[in-house]
Amino acid sequence: MMQKEDDGARRDEAVHLRRQIGPVAAASLILGTVVGSGIFIAPKGVLLNSGSVGLSLVVWALCGLLSLFGALCYAELGTTFSKSGGHYTYLLETLGPLPAFLRLWAEFIFIRPAVASYVSLAFGRYVVEPFFAPCEAPTALIRLVSLLGVTFVVGVNCWSVAAAARTQVTLTFIKTFALVLIIVAGVVALTKGKTENFQKGFELEALTPERLPLAFYNGLYAYGGWFSLNMVTEEIINPNRTIPLAVICSMVTVTVLYVLVNVSYYTVMTPGELLASEAVAVTFANRALQAVSPVIPLLVALSCLGALNGGFLTAPRMLFVGAREGQWPHIFSMIHIHRRTPLPAVLFLYPLVVLMLLTEEIQHLISLASFARWFFIALATLGMLVHRHRFPQLPRPFKVPLVIAITFTSVCFFIVGLSLYSDPWNTGLSCVLTLTGVPVYYATVRRSRLPPRWRRLLNKCSRKIQILLQVAQQEVKTY
Repeated sequence: MMQKEDDGARRDEAVHLRRQIGPVAAASLILGTVVGSGIFIAPKGVLLNSGSVGLSLVVWALCGLLSLFGALCYAELGTTFSKSGGHYTYLLETLGPLPAFLRLWAEFIFIRPAVASYVSLAFGRYVVEPFFAPCEAPTALIRLVSLLGVTFVVGVNCWSVAAAARTQVTLTFIKTFALVLIIVAGVVALTKGKTENFQKGFELEALTPERLPLAFYNGLYAYGGWFSLNMVTEEIINPNRTIPLAVICSMVTVTVLYVLVNVSYYTVMTPGELLASEAVAVTFANRALQAVSPVIPLLVALSCLGALNGGFLTAPRMLFVGAREGQWPHIFSMIHIHRRTPLPAVLFLYPLVVLMLLTEEIQHLISLASFARWFFIALATLGMLVHRHRFPQLPRPFKVPLVIAITFTSVCFFIVGLSLYSDPWNTGLSCVLTLTGVPVYYATVRRSRLPPRWRRLLNKCSRKIQILLQVAQQEVKTY
């Protein structure tokens, strides 16, 4: 008995990532990462590219269903493979090291910095613009506030996993309150007979086939983040139960909220007014929630901050696992000896996001990121099907129905393929940026061709950084 207690005490003192994320924190992580700036910005893009109110609502519902299918596929992957790292881990285990490295490369070269910068700018815009209305807010001040938001989130995630999880739960409750507030105002307007925008909801004259995929891209962007929980599998309490439960509860909740929020938007605003609005939620509040309209920009800003926090809580784990697998410098597989956070991986993302904040082409980069992200998601679920076929006897604590897995994978490849037709420039550029990782992989990972002098220099720098940051390799295997 004493021996077991001593072993447990030594394990608690050892340097490793703790399992601190329970069911509530897990569901909040998904819900809080999904509900960011998208639902307050994307309705404009969905309506513009779908061509009608009715079809836009169908797109929102189908995007929610598709995201739920994807989340269920990832629930199977997350309970089959006990490692953190999400997309990277699943590609590594099912399709091999090269696709996994390319996913890691694309994530930190342009996907994650672009997405985090976009969300942080939305945070800065909603904080600053109310103080300057009706004049235009200074761009430099918006970027400064955005930078402060990113710095706050990085600080919390460097300090403690538990603190980051508590922050996520708090911000999730705030953003859910904001959505419910919009829905209640819309329901009140519906009960008063404001249904004129739905009477000709399916006028399809403005619909063109090449623009419909862009409507889905805008909708799917708003649902982006349903895969976030799989990044932190090694830190989840009882993952075989928690992951499927959190995925189902959170994604059903998000889909219902999103559809009802859009119904509320169309109840109060005409399609033309929605398309003309630069901030849909603020325009809605000025018309339907005049008593609390000054608070709405703050709620939207906190919603963006929650999505940003969720991204910084999860994305560095992919880099952490990649370094542990030998596909990235080993310094990034270390954790702080006292805080038990993957400090180098979190800090690596910070300057990339700051640099992206300084560029004027963030919207352009979001288009690049959307294609690459969905292409690799499709590859991961294809890998799941291949792995099922190759290892049918492998225990799978949660198994998604085959029809859902095939449907999701097929739709993902269809949307990605159709984007080659509807937006060939951004799609092609995204492919080129991703494929730049191939020579890097063969030069540094598959068979290192770095000169000995360079390797000695890198090792020396790693040791200096390790001492400076007070980080070390994990002493306990957590998968």
